[in-house]
Amino acid sequence: MVIRRALLALAVAAGLAAPGTAQEQCRLALLLGLDVSASVDAGEYAQQIEGLAAALIDPNVVEAALSGNGPVALSIYEWSGRFQQDILVDWTLIRSEEDLTTVAERVLRATRRTEDFPTALGYALGFAASHFADAPPCLFQTLDLSGDGQNNDGFPPEAAYAHFPLAGVTVNGLAIGGASREIELYYRDQVIQGPGAFVEFARNHDEFAEAMRRKLERELRVVILGQLDAD
Repeated sequence: MVIRRALLALAVAAGLAAPGTAQEQCRLALLLGLDVSASVDAGEYAQQIEGLAAALIDPNVVEAALSGNGPVALSIYEWSGRFQQDILVDWTLIRSEEDLTTVAERVLRATRRTEDFPTALGYALGFAASHFADAPPCLFQTLDLSGDGQNNDGFPPEAAYAHFPLAGVTVNGLAIGGASREIELYYRDQVIQGPGAFVEFARNHDEFAEAMRRKLERELRVVILGQLDAD
């Protein structure tokens, strides 16, 4: 309820925001991939959905998303087994707080489609490559892939990078672990790629919302700083 009230308040406040012009160059295509494999139970799935929605309307994330030169294109999908990838939000240009509020509301309305498939990280990367092909033309492309387990189905991330057009995509990770940081090390060694790629770590799903907030703000601000350096 707290998240939904915040969304409503943002929707009202954003009503006065001016839309961007059609000539603006999209600065970043940001694709978020959420793990919905069998290791994620119903409660943890709810934490991911609510945590992502909360992160999208966090004031620091909103400011980072809207501070660059040109809009951000955002899309969100769920992944688990080899052929279980479902788009929650297709490519959407973010030009205002209202746009982020709308995306967050769509995330909150999501219905989980699969829950008993393994963890096919290679296929999740391959799906991302094909989905980026449908993105608006943007200066940069970033995949934000979260998960709580290592690949245990199909080809590994290394094979995905060898066979799919991901060379120009920065891939960051949000590793959800337990007592150890083994999953963080796995994401660091096997999953992320590209200049400045990084891994955010959440000890459990209780910390997912805060880790996602940090991750989104960092991803959005990296592009802003890169543009400033180039000017």
